[in-house]
Amino acid sequence: MLKNARFLMSNSDHTKCPAPTKPEFAFIGRSNVGKSSLINMLTDNKNLAKTSGRPGKTQLINHFEIDSRWFMVDLPGYGFAKANKKLKAEWNKMIRNYLTERENLVSVFILIDSRLPPQPIDIEFINWCGQLQLPVTIIFTKADKQSQSKTSEHVHRFLDEMDKMFVEAPDFFVTSATTKVGRDEVTKFIEENVSEYYE
Repeated sequence: MLKNARFLMSNSDHTKCPAPTKPEFAFIGRSNVGKSSLINMLTDNKNLAKTSGRPGKTQLINHFEIDSRWFMVDLPGYGFAKANKKLKAEWNKMIRNYLTERENLVSVFILIDSRLPPQPIDIEFINWCGQLQLPVTIIFTKADKQSQSKTSEHVHRFLDEMDKMFVEAPDFFVTSATTKVGRDEVTKFIEENVSEYYE
């Protein structure tokens, strides 16, 4: 269980992030996938990450320190945020530099809207991560927004796409920020990886 979460800093330059002395877990997804709500649910702090009905609210690399043991990173969303092309290009460069240069990065949590069939932009981003051999974990969000059978259908269709891309498919979790489904599983996964990092 995560007990203490505090905001550290926001910036657009990965070289100005906190010293890489602790294991780090980054959260990213298509704009409006429910990333901020998920972060707030995991930390049991509804005000930690800024939520918004408007896609593209997160525009910087946001670092939070959890229990003085690890870093949680809220990254800008990709996809349909209403931003001009120049700004999107800057985000893309910022995200790429962060993901490829951050040496203490343990896992990139890629958030997928469980209400939707596999979206090309998600597949493309995960494939890009795979080609760079980044450590990817999939988190399906908004599982409370439709029937369990519909969620299961979309999850399995997405995992079928993963099987085409990876020899060994990434770990995945099904979550809901509203009902807190998946909270224990995700936090346990993080804690196990944090413990391994310090061994």
